[in-house]
Amino acid sequence: MVKMMARIRLNNGFTLIELMVAMTIIALLLSIVAPRYIHSVSKAEESVLKEDLHLMREALDKYQADTGAYPDTLDDLVNKKYLRKIPVDPVSQSNSTWILIPPSNGAKGAIFDIKSGAQGNAKDGSAYGDW
Repeated sequence: MVKMMARIRLNNGFTLIELMVAMTIIALLLSIVAPRYIHSVSKAEESVLKEDLHLMREALDKYQADTGAYPDTLDDLVNKKYLRKIPVDPVSQSNSTWILIPPSNGAKGAIFDIKSGAQGNAKDGSAYGDW
């Protein structure tokens, strides 16, 4: 009976070595997964930024085709239902950092093109502001 109790007691938990091996395996897996996760998040932000710029430029063109002038503010695009809302720049995390480009050929309105005001470069090396 005493031997049986001693045997049960010895098998109740994990040894320090077993815990260290498990922690080492977990740390190794995290060191492989974490960089890929960070890369995929920044790649997703860049994709969203490209799509937002495309949609806003398309809305600017439609506004100009319908009214004969470019909008004076981004709110004009929202108020006249060309956009549901002004998108948030996914890189700068703000909807007030957009760079508004006026028309250079004397066309009516204040916004001919739009660019990101986010600082830094994309994964391909191009500046966000050049998109």
